[in-house]
Amino acid sequence: MSIEVRDLSFSYGSHEVLRDVSFAIPDATLVNVLGPNGVGKSTLFRCILGLCSHYTGEIRVNGKDLRRLPVRERAREVSYIPQSHAPVYDYEVLDVVLMATGSDLRMLSTPGKAQVKRAYEALERIGVERLAHRSYTQISGGEQQLVLIARALAQNAQTIIMDEPTSALDYGNTVRVLSCVRQLAREGLSIVQSTHNPDQAFLYSDKTLVINDGSVRAFGNPYDTITSELISDLYDVDVEVNSLYGDKVRVCVPVRELEQRL
Repeated sequence: MSIEVRDLSFSYGSHEVLRDVSFAIPDATLVNVLGPNGVGKSTLFRCILGLCSHYTGEIRVNGKDLRRLPVRERAREVSYIPQSHAPVYDYEVLDVVLMATGSDLRMLSTPGKAQVKRAYEALERIGVERLAHRSYTQISGGEQQLVLIARALAQNAQTIIMDEPTSALDYGNTVRVLSCVRQLAREGLSIVQSTHNPDQAFLYSDKTLVINDGSVRAFGNPYDTITSELISDLYDVDVEVNSLYGDKVRVCVPVRELEQRL
């Protein structure tokens, strides 16, 4: 089991953000996390990453109690791709990926042949090895996101946490990134990513975790968990869930917008 969360609660002072959250994510699974803004999705990720440590309950990553893992070992278990990334220095793409190999190095040491090889292999696995010696600040947003995925792979963690990885991407880059993420899950990685688009969950995810008001509202196969009633309640819009291509895919349609066009 890649991630097990049991009775997780977390508060910022007197403000309770997460309450009795429990779920388990197996290996080789892509999970989409749905929920409105401000319901605790990012805080949940921060707890899993060990950045918010004063929670109650238990988080186990690959069978290991997160609380007992030192930072270096935690980096070998879980990698993270943030929602936004604003590079300050004009590093080469290869150097950006190499930064993920730091858990194998001593302080002030430099990457060796093994780390460089791992970085190249990660870029090749994502299909962007051609960018290795390009400036990171001069490639497109979609390419940057793919490079960040390669960096997460170079970290050698079995689990990847992604906070709205396609929020700033155009349609083409969104498809490329999500297709890449789905393939990595099929190859054995466990990937947890948040999104505000339920259609992405239908098309790409193995499981969907729905968070609302700091608690788990639903968890399971997206075809079972994502209903018209659930989405309407979560986002306060009237929607219908429609089936396409013999139910190979489903989409959410805003009813009022459709009625106005008719």
